[in-house]
Amino acid sequence: MTLKVYLSGEIHTDWREQITEGAAALDVTFESPVTDHDASDDCGVAVLGAEPNKYWHDHKGAMVNAIRTRKGISDADVVVVRFGEKYKQWNAAFDAGYAAALGKSLIILHGAEHQHPLKEVDAAALAVCEEPRQVVEILNYVLTGKLPG
Repeated sequence: MTLKVYLSGEIHTDWREQITEGAAALDVTFESPVTDHDASDDCGVAVLGAEPNKYWHDHKGAMVNAIRTRKGISDADVVVVRFGEKYKQWNAAFDAGYAAALGKSLIILHGAEHQHPLKEVDAAALAVCEEPRQVVEILNYVLTGKLPG
């Protein structure tokens, strides 16, 4: 069995690398949004033309990024959404809701301090993890049926 996993959410830490490195021996392919913050913010105006109004600048970028995000989530078997500590990740909340609406197997990843504010998001998930290692252990179990250790 091969799993397609979409890694969504915050881009300011190395959680994606921890998961992809931890799962290197597993039959998993990973996709993610563009994690270059400037490229992600400016993709719309780079392709569709400059906008003097910041709202429309951001809107164009969000629409172009949504094409990649929707495709990645739609094609995935498992969607992992990470909520980080530094910024409010509204796009991560959208991605979690979109994945849940599509019936995707959803894993949420966040620290204990976000348990209350993310309770509705967590309720849509099949697993809620605090560490990238736990995501790797879930993927390993799904693919091999073996417990960690």
